[in-house]
Amino acid sequence: MSLISLKNVSKFYYSKGVIASGFSKVSLDLNDGEFVAITGESGSGKSTLLNVISGLDTYEEGEMYINGKETSHYTEKDFEDYRRKYIGNIFQSFNLVNSYTVYQNVELVLLLNGAKKKEIKKHVLNLIKEVGLYKFRNQKVSKLSGGQKQRVAIARALAKDTPIIIADEPTGNLDSKSANEVLKLLSEIAKDKLVIVVTHNYEQIEKYVTRKITMHDGKIIEDKSIKEVNKKENIKTSEYKNITKFNKLRLGIRNAFNIKVKFLLLLFIYLFIAFALSYEYSSYKEEKYALNKDGYNQYFMDLDDKRIIINKKDKTPFTEEDYKKISKLDNIDTIEKNDAVIDASESIYDNKDYWISGLTKPINNYKYKSVDVGRMPENSSEVLIVASKDNYYINNEAEKILDSTFYVVSDQTSDIDKKFELKIAGIKYVNYYEITDGFDTVLYFSDEIIDYYVFGKNQLYSDTKVKINDIYYKNEQYNNLLKIEANKNVPDGKAYFPEDYSYYCKNSRCKNKKISVKVDNMYFNDELELTINKTYNKRNLTRLTGLKNYYNNEGKIFISINDYNRLYNKGIYQITVRVKDFQKINETDKQLQKNGFNTFKISDNLILPDNIYVLNIVKTIVIIILVAILFVITYFVTKVILKSRNTYFSTIRMLGSTKKVCKNLLSIELIIISNIAYILFLASLLMYRFNIYKFKPIKIISTYISNKELIIIYVIISLMSYFISLKFARNIFKKSAISTMKEDI
Repeated sequence: MSLISLKNVSKFYYSKGVIASGFSKVSLDLNDGEFVAITGESGSGKSTLLNVISGLDTYEEGEMYINGKETSHYTEKDFEDYRRKYIGNIFQSFNLVNSYTVYQNVELVLLLNGAKKKEIKKHVLNLIKEVGLYKFRNQKVSKLSGGQKQRVAIARALAKDTPIIIADEPTGNLDSKSANEVLKLLSEIAKDKLVIVVTHNYEQIEKYVTRKITMHDGKIIEDKSIKEVNKKENIKTSEYKNITKFNKLRLGIRNAFNIKVKFLLLLFIYLFIAFALSYEYSSYKEEKYALNKDGYNQYFMDLDDKRIIINKKDKTPFTEEDYKKISKLDNIDTIEKNDAVIDASESIYDNKDYWISGLTKPINNYKYKSVDVGRMPENSSEVLIVASKDNYYINNEAEKILDSTFYVVSDQTSDIDKKFELKIAGIKYVNYYEITDGFDTVLYFSDEIIDYYVFGKNQLYSDTKVKINDIYYKNEQYNNLLKIEANKNVPDGKAYFPEDYSYYCKNSRCKNKKISVKVDNMYFNDELELTINKTYNKRNLTRLTGLKNYYNNEGKIFISINDYNRLYNKGIYQITVRVKDFQKINETDKQLQKNGFNTFKISDNLILPDNIYVLNIVKTIVIIILVAILFVITYFVTKVILKSRNTYFSTIRMLGSTKKVCKNLLSIELIIISNIAYILFLASLLMYRFNIYKFKPIKIISTYISNKELIIIYVIISLMSYFISLKFARNIFKKSAISTMKEDI
């Protein structure tokens, strides 16, 4: 039984509607130990026959037997296995990896065939010694002579220890001395292997051959035995395993860096993708952020996007321990316990003509370093004003405002008989959108004034019912009738009741009668029993309470300040925190929730203008199109850059690598380069954040892109590199390894 047997085998080519014959009706038997020379003029079909025998090309007619087994039914996978078990190739053009060393080129075939690193080194070095290149083992093959390169190719072919060595014009590019050395080496190999050499110079090889086959016009015209050989009974094929994951990674890393120009060009491409995607998305977020400034909320007036309103999940008041816990979080800028007044508008007046209304904020939240008119405050009775540049009154009356004395006033606050005289220390002018929707003024007060405003806010946010003569009466908001008011003249446990509403009491007699005040809100409910010890009317109101305006207080029930606090001011149940970095607000929000707090982010609860939804749709489409365009551009640019890889991947296919392995190696190579590009991209953002350099596009990216979005961009880049490698690999594998070697992708 012959090692290789061909029975009437024909090979045809089809190109542009024309069928051409590579060779026709070839029959021959080839055995181990033979040194076969196939000769003939150019175009006679000798190289085509060699490619079919080596499994690099298919055939259309007849049958080829390998060790007695038919191959006409072989799939591409079967031929890959055949090449790995039986074939060692030596090429006229060497087909070495020029960017690899001598050692790495010989090692490559063993790595592809599943050998482990510790098993390889000794074997590779012995082969390099055998071909006389030991001192060049760490030399890149691009620096070797033609004869030395062919010796490397022979060592690589021997590394697999296959029963068949195929050599196509192995001396075609060599001088006579190098050619004789290579042929002598091949003849020594042929003692226990089948060596098939295609040559156009038979005289050069004549003294080594055992058999001569001559071809003409696709047919064998001579098959002459020169020397007798001893056939082996049992043919030993090459043992191989699948390439290990570690070896795939080694080769992928090696390929990523082996050609510097290719590495730098691909690195630039992926850096461009990272910056293009992140800048486009960040620009969109910047525009969206600007439009968010036009959003509004019907319940909240302070629409600062860095604001998070929080309360405790167990509905208990905040403690000092809670404040410490919150302040330890990385991104917390301020903790504002005066949340009750943040979303209220308050007023100050000068007892004459001027009223100034606006949002109320504590003075320690003033974010500007200076004022435009006046000076910074020096004591608790001085106020700062931030006003829109369009506020006509404050702009034109600034000097008069600074000279006037103002007083606090609020129709939402209980009268606790304090009258604060205030001076306006300074005025700051800003653009309207820097304040908030619907307001053009912010009043910055001391904590003392803020406490005054806070005092009555819990009543405003509570349902209050007064039980008189076993009947509960609900006090409606902004209605003085039976409204509970704190007054310093009322003793604890007592109440002053309006005489004009005595009909609520039994027999219209209220004095010394019991009443109950019931309070209910989202955080607590309570009820306090009081005794009416006095009734008031227009004549005695001032004497009893110190208040002068009866019509402003008519119908109220006055109680002591302590009792008022027992009903309404049991502690702080809701606060505002503001973050330092808006881009990290979601992380801070999760940390707060994890620490036992309910959260409400202002930025997530705005009613936005209609054009922002149009922007979302347009930008989503634009980003999808951008990703698609970047993919196409990157693929075609990558294809040009990787054109030289055509030879590499064709070579490793000829050496027995599978399609899957080739795809994996390419994917690893591109993913490694894309990862390095991404790391450099992140490094550029960090350098900006540490003020190492300034560049506006980086500023936009650094400001508006979150860690989560950076991860998404990383995934996009990784997927792009992976799918580009798959598409590139599909193009490589459309044709046979030989065809791919000869053609552009």
